[in-house]
Amino acid sequence: MSAAPHRPVVIIGAGPVGVTAALLLARRGVPSLLLERHRDVYPLPRAVVVDDEVRRILQSIGVHDEFAALARPARGLRLLDSRRRLITEFPRSLHGHHGFPQTSMFDQPELERLLRDALARRPECELWGGVEVVAVTQPADGRGTVRVAFRRDGSDDEEHVWADAVLGCDGAGSLTRDAIGAVWEDLHFEESWRVVDVRTSLPVRTWEGAEQICCPTRPATFMRVSEDRYRWEFRLPDGEHLDGPGGPARLRELVAPWVDPPPDASPGDDFEVIRQAQYTFRARLADRWRRGRVFLLGDAAHLTPPFVGQGLCAGLRDARNLTWKLARVLQQGSDESLLDTYERERKPHARHVIRVAVAVGWAMTGGQDRAAAVRRAVVGAACRIPGVTAAVSRDLSPALAAGPLVRRRARLTGRTLTGTFCPQPWARVDGRQVRLDDILGDSFAVLTAVPPAPRVAAVATALAAPTIHVDGLGDDGTLAAWLASGRADAVLLRPDRVVLDTVPAGAGDFTGTVAWAPLLHTARHTAMDPPVPLSRSTTA
Repeated sequence: MSAAPHRPVVIIGAGPVGVTAALLLARRGVPSLLLERHRDVYPLPRAVVVDDEVRRILQSIGVHDEFAALARPARGLRLLDSRRRLITEFPRSLHGHHGFPQTSMFDQPELERLLRDALARRPECELWGGVEVVAVTQPADGRGTVRVAFRRDGSDDEEHVWADAVLGCDGAGSLTRDAIGAVWEDLHFEESWRVVDVRTSLPVRTWEGAEQICCPTRPATFMRVSEDRYRWEFRLPDGEHLDGPGGPARLRELVAPWVDPPPDASPGDDFEVIRQAQYTFRARLADRWRRGRVFLLGDAAHLTPPFVGQGLCAGLRDARNLTWKLARVLQQGSDESLLDTYERERKPHARHVIRVAVAVGWAMTGGQDRAAAVRRAVVGAACRIPGVTAAVSRDLSPALAAGPLVRRRARLTGRTLTGTFCPQPWARVDGRQVRLDDILGDSFAVLTAVPPAPRVAAVATALAAPTIHVDGLGDDGTLAAWLASGRADAVLLRPDRVVLDTVPAGAGDFTGTVAWAPLLHTARHTAMDPPVPLSRSTTA
């Protein structure tokens, strides 16, 4: 009998989060095996919204041009009362901080096919479909290789594969979550909603964004997904349903505020229901996201109501945060504690986004307990306060909390850049317009407004980080203004484009090298090495 195979990384689940994680690892030369119980992409729509940060992640795996062809920018979110009068609006820009529209609508099966095509082009990635994982086990101390047991379609025989690391991207019912002993923390939102996806050629009264109808008895969500595709979500009272002989007529009654189907039209002639599904929207957070080399990502780690469109976004953020750290540990011998920063950074961020979604849900429905009316009134009033809607829109992706890889310093004035994302303007290289990340590549990078001091140059060399003077980018001054806003001469960007550390104006050195350098130590070098000439310095 042949020995069980071994892979550096096994990914359980080949949805968007799992495939994106595999592609990000492949960019860093880390092979992976994806195990997926379905043989093909799930054909019906689910997620329909991503933000500009996720568009930037798709850029990093080389699929943003294809995604742009199938995505539609949206103008934001509106809260309306039961008579469809405007309560407040959360506007979204067509050119966000990350260089893309802040909100984009899309069809999830189309995105998944795009990602699968990219996966097939990467020799580092292997996908086994029709495989059900039945167990994930590792030594009691969390050290050593992980055993992943599975069964193939039509077989009762159990096989297994060994892995240096396992990523559980296996959804809300995650077996991986059970395997690491994680349990849900309830963030106190649970409602049953009917989700309806429709294709129609009829005129539809629509705003080019999402509409949330704030009504305690009949809350609803509406959005145009593509040229002729629309989504409605309704919270139906107990005992009311859209199934059975009277279902089509009842559905047309519900969508009447937006579209007027001809009364004599037979079902399906002009109003094709692509999918109807009953969902329970929940707000939950796993109490732990890691044990040893087994990690949770996406819905396995967190569940959010869909009211601000951040469910899929959060999972892709997980993938980008974890994969560069895991690649550094597996390939370059960085300290194992580097992996601790994954949950430390992502969990508070996910909790914040879930709370924003719950707040919008309360504004829509107020919940269903005795305090519901009070909460609706308070949230509705807060949304009318000048600046609140702008703050909510801005804080869907707040700065990461201070930690080993986020050197936050106390500031009495101005802003701190650490823990925030570097903006991504267009730049000019050899007469061509390119996005900043296409210049920076997949590594660490130093952006500077002044000639780098020897110590800064040494750090860049130790991390194999290109050093780029922002004045040479021809980027309309975005980066220079951004550095000036944080009173920084230079910043050190992590591979995920988060600012790790800064060189304060006139200081000549990073502020916290002693704290973060040990985590990034490799067998070849460390960021604490003595100054050496730059080997990859670049001026665009």
